[in-house]
Amino acid sequence: MDKNKRLLRTGVNGTLIVALCCFTPLLVILLAAVGMSAFTGHLDVVLFPALAFFIGLT
Repeated sequence: MDKNKRLLRTGVNGTLIVALCCFTPLLVILLAAVGMSAFTGHLDVVLFPALAFFIGLT
């Protein structure tokens, strides 16, 4: 049962973090602050599949 609880917690935490980065400009602001704003055009390619993975994991 402990393994299932850990898997659920990982899925929920991952979903929340990826959803926060997808639907708010938090990651764009963070990348611009550290001088890596060239990567902001490719965020959707990574974040939306990650969101789908974590929702499926949950």
